[in-house]
Amino acid sequence: METNCENKKNLRVCVSGGHREGNDPFIIEECYKMGKLIVKMGFCLDYGFSNSGVMGAVARGVLDAFNDRKEDDYENVAPIVGVTTKEYYELYEKDEFLEQISEVVLEDTLENRKKKLLAADIVVFAPGGVGTLDELAYDCVAMQDGFLKNKPFILYNINGFFFHILEALKELASNGFASKMPFIVVDDSSELEIAFRLLKLKYNNCADNIEAYLSARQLAYSMPYFIKMQLDTGMRVEELIEETDRIQRHGTKQEKEHLLSSIEEAYLEKEIERMYDRLSKTGRDTAKISDKLTKFKRRKKTIS
Repeated sequence: METNCENKKNLRVCVSGGHREGNDPFIIEECYKMGKLIVKMGFCLDYGFSNSGVMGAVARGVLDAFNDRKEDDYENVAPIVGVTTKEYYELYEKDEFLEQISEVVLEDTLENRKKKLLAADIVVFAPGGVGTLDELAYDCVAMQDGFLKNKPFILYNINGFFFHILEALKELASNGFASKMPFIVVDDSSELEIAFRLLKLKYNNCADNIEAYLSARQLAYSMPYFIKMQLDTGMRVEELIEETDRIQRHGTKQEKEHLLSSIEEAYLEKEIERMYDRLSKTGRDTAKISDKLTKFKRRKKTIS
């Protein structure tokens, strides 16, 4: 499952997410779109082998898009590789859907399963439960301690799902208990497509850890600019990258300063937008805590 440095055609995307559907149908819809988008980009999916929940939605999107494709971008390459353990494999009731996944890798332990999945070029974390959180924590530790090569980490932040987790991770880093991670945060499938296009054009699997980290951090910083410009101008991401590269290499001093200012402005606008969203969620959290506190007090009175 390792990608050659020169092969950007079939980059492998590891998706980690829930085996349950959750309570919000929109999450399943967006994850299905992610699966279709993976094929649209000519990428391949590595995932934990499931026909249900978020993971099932992603895999169904991949298979549906793969079966409907008009051009063959997958010569001698399977669109999906399912990676699991023998014990988990035997738990699944095999159906017509799972039988379409031609490549299944059975590892002897969950640890080796994680390592195999992390051989992918890009890692996406979608909404999920404690298993998803476990893989997120494992991957952060492995990169922080140098056991895993730095690579692009995307948080598919549908409806602000990862808000609390991001805040907790930032708090750990700010208090000196963890390294900062260059997460690329996207809020919907349209932003995810822009991230995928940027990575396809700029991905360098041969970069060392420092270079890979700086590249991912720069992409996370500049991506709001490409999102904004695509909405404002209708230009394709590829055209926008070509134009920014031209300015950075051959533009006048004024053009370069304007570009830097525009990238900074777009970044700040996106962060302010996310902050307002977080404030609204914090308000709801406060209301929930207040409601729970009231209920606990009432229960306490009944036993007094």
